[in-house]
Amino acid sequence: MDDMTRLAERARAGDVEAFGALYTLVYQDMFRYAYYMLGQREDAEDAVMDVVGEAYAQIRHLRSAEAFRGWIFRILSANIKRRRKGYLSKDAELTEAMAETVAAPNSDFSANADLREALTSLPEQDRTIILLHIFGGYTSAEIGRMLHMKDATVRSREKRALEKLRKTMV
Repeated sequence: MDDMTRLAERARAGDVEAFGALYTLVYQDMFRYAYYMLGQREDAEDAVMDVVGEAYAQIRHLRSAEAFRGWIFRILSANIKRRRKGYLSKDAELTEAMAETVAAPNSDFSANADLREALTSLPEQDRTIILLHIFGGYTSAEIGRMLHMKDATVRSREKRALEKLRKTMV
């Protein structure tokens, strides 16, 4: 049993410190995912904080301690989807906002504006697939289950999206 699983077991039993340690383990990847999906540091921070509160309130309902990472990313993904529905801006406006974000969101994360702009040019589902794979560490089968797709479809969409990113970045 790995550390995350042990902590998730303790958190499910009501251990607040264990939940805090879990949050520390996944925060960076959650923030990166939210930042690339939303394009603004403040929006990403808000999304992650909302998810942490929601996850803490629901941790006792986590079916399997081994599934913690996937579970919290599904909550984050749903939160981002709700936030994006509330946004009046179109992708072009989101791209412009991302380009204006010059400073790295934190010292461990130095994404460049060109990459952020290229990501916003992708359809949302393709962007989600890439970010879940890169920052969430999910396999195509896991992403397929989250997005209700066949894992082969996930792989082909990711391949096409990465090819488009490469062309855009050249």
